[in-house]
Amino acid sequence: MEETRTDVSQEAVKQQEEKAAEEQGRETSKKESRMERGKRKASFYIKKYLTIFLGSMIAAIGLEIFLIPNNVIDGGVVGLSIMASYITNMQLGVFLVLLNLPFMYLGYKQIGKNFTIATFIAICFLSLWSEVFHPVPPLTMDPFLAAIFGGIIDGVGVGLIIRAGGSLDGTEIVAIIMDKKSVFSVGEVVMFINLFILSSAGLLFGWDKAMYSLVAYFVISKMIDVVIKGLDESYAVIIVTDAHEEITSALNDRLGRGVTLLHGAGGYTGASKEVLYCVVTRLEVDKLKEIVLEKDESAFVTINAVHDIVGGRFKKKSIH
Repeated sequence: MEETRTDVSQEAVKQQEEKAAEEQGRETSKKESRMERGKRKASFYIKKYLTIFLGSMIAAIGLEIFLIPNNVIDGGVVGLSIMASYITNMQLGVFLVLLNLPFMYLGYKQIGKNFTIATFIAICFLSLWSEVFHPVPPLTMDPFLAAIFGGIIDGVGVGLIIRAGGSLDGTEIVAIIMDKKSVFSVGEVVMFINLFILSSAGLLFGWDKAMYSLVAYFVISKMIDVVIKGLDESYAVIIVTDAHEEITSALNDRLGRGVTLLHGAGGYTGASKEVLYCVVTRLEVDKLKEIVLEKDESAFVTINAVHDIVGGRFKKKSIH
């Protein structure tokens, strides 16, 4: 009997040890998972703020070495800050921070903390870099060249900051808020505000400089689009077809693109339909149309621009 009790006791101890080992393993796994998430989060924020740091430096080069010496301004709060600095002979960075503070407060209340923090850091970096590059002599005193090349450089810097989740322009915050409460779009509100600012520049610097500023503003906006969307734009394609197997196979073989199959039904007939979803580059759009129409002339295709792609395996492959 005593031997039986001893065996039972040893078995119980063994089970407890195994249970403790399992619990310890789970705790270790959770700890490793938390550490891994922490590393990914740290890497994300390091990349984010390094991008903002670089973007603000590039934007400051465009402003201080091209635009400001030629009395050509950007739109928004940056343009207001340039004019205020010119009138008062005070440092540009002071006005960049002071004039943006009310807009950042609105952004914190209406948009979110992360956006406001990124915007504040971007503005502080821009103020710092503007002081660094202010003593550097301008590369050109031709206002047209300054508007073009200054606009390109400034637009690249601002685009990087926007991609990182920040902003340099408080008027965009006002536009986002007004978009929710009025019939005007964000773009329309920003354009109206900037027309007012550029008109003020005409009164201060002369109408020829105001027109150069309009050219610079146009170049900056286009460069921001290029940085945000990329030179090689991508497109999301939705294909409604009865020949889904043939089209899927052809897109895989001839474009090297993966296809997601969605199950749908006709709204009028109720007939079952297969919907294909695929993302391609700008150069592949025409080839995709050719493939789809070759397999199913009655297919219904919609194509929409994609601003960003996260995850997956989206790489350029040869077209044949």
